[in-house]
Amino acid sequence: MKPSQKVTAMAAFLLVFCLGASVFTRGRVDATRPTATLDEVLFFNSPKMLKRLSLGYDGLVANLYWTRAVQYFGSKHHDYAKNYDLLSPLLKLTTALDPELTVAYHFGANFLGPKPPEGAGRPEQGIELIEYGINNNPDDWKLYYDLGFIYYLELKDYSKAAEAFERGTKVPNAHPFLKIMAAQMAGHAGQTETARMLWTAAYQNTEEKQIKANAIAHLRALRVDDDVTALEKAVAAYKEKTGKLPPSMAALEIGGFIARLPLDPTGRTYKLMPDGRIEVRVPEALPFIEKGLPPGYKPGPPKLDGLEK
Repeated sequence: MKPSQKVTAMAAFLLVFCLGASVFTRGRVDATRPTATLDEVLFFNSPKMLKRLSLGYDGLVANLYWTRAVQYFGSKHHDYAKNYDLLSPLLKLTTALDPELTVAYHFGANFLGPKPPEGAGRPEQGIELIEYGINNNPDDWKLYYDLGFIYYLELKDYSKAAEAFERGTKVPNAHPFLKIMAAQMAGHAGQTETARMLWTAAYQNTEEKQIKANAIAHLRALRVDDDVTALEKAVAAYKEKTGKLPPSMAALEIGGFIARLPLDPTGRTYKLMPDGRIEVRVPEALPFIEKGLPPGYKPGPPKLDGLEK
């Protein structure tokens, strides 16, 4: 073996050894010091330097940082954190090392934009990440969807959202759904249905568990908002007809104001309050809902167990 080959082989061995050691050390730090921050275990924050040090093992190092990004978000979300300052740097490192790791862009679109505690509250960072992904994967129509997703749901910028979806329609084999979304953005119409379409598409076009869970939680919230709106209308109609508030949900069904007693997405009945308001029974099991919350309700850590559409 030539001296240069020996040096390369030794460097490669040392790299793999150091990476393995760093993973082990990081695990020990996390296990023994649960409050340790990533600043203490994120050894490199420069994509260029990390790329040089990877010695061609860019994909391996990218997967390590991608795994850490998912773990970081998961732990923060579980603790209902108010900041996710390292989420964007971790995703930037991951995608700089492997620009074709498209799941990282989709993940970023879902979790960089929403306000804490559900995300980083940095939609501009999400847009920057997605545009980088488009530059490196121009024929991936899902990235244009992600871009429109951020503009619509997080920034309420309908013209930019329409432009993003329209850009996606020009990609080979683009999903016809993008044309529908571009048209929807043009009129700002049917916002609830538009949001439902977006979250349904998010669920159907990813295998990432956290993205799926996030989409399902939003779809459930939209369903609750629809249910509460319909029940409130039924209560108002009962009062208009009888001159008093209904004594129970059953009274609404018996009087023909509702077809049946509805259940929320967790399988629980809604509560009819003495003043005629409608509330859900376990608000923390239904993150993102806007209606059906008790007065002054302050959310705690979300319960996303048993999610189903």
